Amino acid sequence: MIYDGEDILSKLVLVRHGQSQWNLENRFTGWVDVPLSAKGVDEAISAGEKLKDVKFDTMYVSHMLRAIQTLHYILIGSNDKRTPIIYHEDKRIRDWEHHIGDPASEIPIYMSVDLAERYYGDLQGLNKQKTREKHGNKKVHLWRRSYDVNPPNGESLKNTCERTTPYYKRHIMKDLEEGKTVLVSAHGNSLRAITMYVENISEKEIPSVEVPTGVPIVYSFDEKMKLVDKELL
Repeated sequence: MIYDGEDILSKLVLVRHGQSQWNLENRFTGWVDVPLSAKGVDEAISAGEKLKDVKFDTMYVSHMLRAIQTLHYILIGSNDKRTPIIYHEDKRIRDWEHHIGDPASEIPIYMSVDLAERYYGDLQGLNKQKTREKHGNKKVHLWRRSYDVNPPNGESLKNTCERTTPYYKRHIMKDLEEGKTVLVSAHGNSLRAITMYVENISEKEIPSVEVPTGVPIVYSFDEKMKLVDKELL
């Protein structure tokens, strides 16, 4: 049950996509656009069941298939019968959409690469265990779980925060300040960046923060945008 106290102004719901096919195969995924596994579909359906009675004012999703699929199943399970409309950030698409939107009959969904997963560079597609055997546990752990160490030709968590956090402040937080209920369907590391900002988590602590697949995380804020409640559904 989402907390609904009188002091609540807005709510933010974060959903990491369900298990992907490469999560299942224990491979580094990053920006390789793989789909959900069968288990991932079940996780997305479960998230939709938990959120079916929530009326979202806006939704945000990364451009990657596994996040889009997760959002798709959440929408299918929703009791909200408004039409979901995706607004793309690519200029040509945005210019040609020519649609202002109607919040009474539509749910606006904003898609952005800034919400995409951390780019794993040369590791993408490699089996994680075989990579540990080749490079050693310590080095692979640093690549995966440090804040500012980059994998070969890839992004660190710090780099991911540097694109995701400004997007959150510019768009998502603006909606929250207006008292909206917002859903974000994205990835472990882009959601870790948002979590770091929302919960004021340190650079030292954030790499160990786990974001479970397919589990809605609900943040509630008061009128001063102070975090007053967090719940995992």
